[in-house]
Amino acid sequence: MLKFLKPAAITAGLVLAAFSSQALADGDAAAGKKVFNKCKACHAVGEGAKNRVGPQLNDLLGRTAGTADDYKYSKAMIAAGEDGLVWDDAALAKYLANPRGMVKGTKMAFAGLKSDEDTADLTAYLKGFSEEQAAAAEPANAPVETAASSPAEAEATAEPVSTEKSTGAFGLGRVATPDEVTAWDIDIRPDGAGLPVGSGTVTQGEVIFSESCAACHGDFGEGAGRWPVLAGGQDSLLKDRPVKTIGSYWPYLSTVYDYVRRAMPFGDARSLSDDDVYALTAYVLYLNDIVVDEEFELSNENFASIRLPNEANFIADDRLSEPHYAKGLEPCMSDCKPGPVKITARAQVLDVTPEGEGDENSGGSVD
Repeated sequence: MLKFLKPAAITAGLVLAAFSSQALADGDAAAGKKVFNKCKACHAVGEGAKNRVGPQLNDLLGRTAGTADDYKYSKAMIAAGEDGLVWDDAALAKYLANPRGMVKGTKMAFAGLKSDEDTADLTAYLKGFSEEQAAAAEPANAPVETAASSPAEAEATAEPVSTEKSTGAFGLGRVATPDEVTAWDIDIRPDGAGLPVGSGTVTQGEVIFSESCAACHGDFGEGAGRWPVLAGGQDSLLKDRPVKTIGSYWPYLSTVYDYVRRAMPFGDARSLSDDDVYALTAYVLYLNDIVVDEEFELSNENFASIRLPNEANFIADDRLSEPHYAKGLEPCMSDCKPGPVKITARAQVLDVTPEGEGDENSGGSVD
């Protein structure tokens, strides 16, 4: 299994492949639905589809580039449309192979599809969402069966909702039902407490990562555009711009599992099974050389035995021993320091997930 890029060879192959006749052949729409997993973190298609980080893709074929309603395109994509770019099979194949190579200045961070077959299949899938066929297409926001929306749980949540009023400080809302508390109480502790029973291997995680994560995080966790880097960064914490990955910075593996389980893939949170999350976590460990065996299987049985490299450099939050708390003083809320306010330091610019707003250089949209 490759863990590192071979940029020159890979890029040249992708560009040349983009124009082969196979890319323009009829594709398999059913297979294209699977390929679309690479896109749906940013794009939606089907009934009720809305603009996300990227524009919605209903009626894409035949649409002039840069013209989806209520989406803020890059200047480059708008100019391409004004110059006559209309999305047909050939144009879409060329763009999907190398977005930035075709429209220089686009905000599309996706590196491009590596397979002509994938391109043809994805095009066939998107063609199914024309105006005439959209009503019969699968809804983009159809419920996904997950640990939180299984038939058993759906039956349980069908019980009458509690109307007991909150007795909290402000008396707002109502008391959560036991099922509601259970649905949200899924945190994982550093010692493994809270882990669901399950397992997943590095190899299984690579497949899921390629389909659902690589579009933003790169094939090898190197990041795409301004999307977060997931691997590397060792020995960078003392530099001006440290790279904070689980291999260089994070203290506990439990945070990886908990975050992926709650929030990923971006735009399709809670769609992964518990085994999928184990497999993805195992793959991220592999990308960071914390495990080196491609057949390594992470499970609830061995999870707590994994130690991240920087764990020893974190200390417990013993806040109550700090002088302020130890004295039991009320916190100061106004005029806490004499004299005018002075800025003494600025936070480092953080490479957080792009939000899709702002100018074209924000990296937050994908055209």
